[in-house]
Amino acid sequence: MTKVCVVGLWHLGCVTSACLSDLGYDVIGIDKDEVVIEGLQRGKAPLLEPGLDELIKKNIDSKQLQFTSDIKQISNAKYVLLTIDTPVDDHDVVDLNSVHQAINEITMHASNGTTIIVQSQVPVGTCDGFITTIKKKRPDLEFGLSYCPENLRLGKAIEVFQKPDRIIIGTNDDDTANKVRKIFDIIDCPKIVMDLKSAEMTKHSINAFLATCISFINWIGMICDKVGADPKMVAEGLMSEQRIGKKLPLRPGLGFAGGTLGRDLRILERFSNEFHIKPNLAESVLAINYQQNISVVKKLLKVFKSLDGLKIGILGLTYKVGTSTLRRSTSLEIINELLNLRADVRAYDPSISSVDIIHNEKFHLCTSSYDMTEGTSALLIFTDWPEFRDLDYGRIFANMKQPIIFDMKNFLDKDKLKSLGFDFK
Repeated sequence: MTKVCVVGLWHLGCVTSACLSDLGYDVIGIDKDEVVIEGLQRGKAPLLEPGLDELIKKNIDSKQLQFTSDIKQISNAKYVLLTIDTPVDDHDVVDLNSVHQAINEITMHASNGTTIIVQSQVPVGTCDGFITTIKKKRPDLEFGLSYCPENLRLGKAIEVFQKPDRIIIGTNDDDTANKVRKIFDIIDCPKIVMDLKSAEMTKHSINAFLATCISFINWIGMICDKVGADPKMVAEGLMSEQRIGKKLPLRPGLGFAGGTLGRDLRILERFSNEFHIKPNLAESVLAINYQQNISVVKKLLKVFKSLDGLKIGILGLTYKVGTSTLRRSTSLEIINELLNLRADVRAYDPSISSVDIIHNEKFHLCTSSYDMTEGTSALLIFTDWPEFRDLDYGRIFANMKQPIIFDMKNFLDKDKLKSLGFDFK
């Protein structure tokens, strides 16, 4: 049975470990965080991903999957996957310290013949640097290194892993390409082989394109608001065009969040500036995204003039449905803006049970949507959890001091809410 080690156990590493073990590999997941390891050993992932806990427990019980904090376990592994969810700061600038540290530890303990598969998001050129580091530290080590950009989507990660559109195999030598192809042969999808830098750049390009689509439709939405057009109808007409289609993120609402898209835009922005490529598209996409995300604050100020002491309710803290992650959450960033304006903020999210997770006790985390709306003068919708569509809005209307709704995801039935008496912004 082929032994595989997965280094880094947050979203990417947990999904990868569970899915590879389910495909029949002998998998050891490795992470320094003892709390994360303890939870995983009990079958509990460190964040919400539908079906993940069940898949982990199934493969622990079948002895296909185990978890440890001992990096030395990679010494007998044929494949080592680097799956650290690369951190970003508050400006989406990537921090590679944890990734470099992991490469150093992998280098120290890897055995001859190991194939290292990097899946963490890294700037173009990083993997060439990894190879140089490994050769310098262990010149006699026989190894291969590949970059296979992850394509997982929070909330649908297991499905995407099991049935991907394709797997990109980035490497500079044919032997490594064959070895990587072999581990992924069990997954039925096209395998696209290219050099390391092209694979890294492909990941940047995919995320930058998706981010551009989001900023594009929100830019169109800003103009729609000024000229009196309906941005949802415009988006529907746009997606009906055969050359565009319905799969692109072309629904007006909040801008992108979570760090992933922003991280790649920041990388491309840096390279554009370094090589004097103008105009810099990444700068415009990021600027539009920022303006869209703070637009709700401007709308509130237009309605209320001052937010000092105003009780505001918020539905949704995670940046998307199907996850409990709050990394680079637009909702939290807007809440901080509201708090700076001295608003009294109350929030509810079905996947967040403790304010300790948020590390911010300046707003009140409620246990239900209805408790949250008591006495509020404005209700802001930041995450399109399906259950929010099915709430008893008659009850919410009665709870609110001023029944004004700002639907920043454009997913509620505006006409129905207006018929109940809501002022819909």
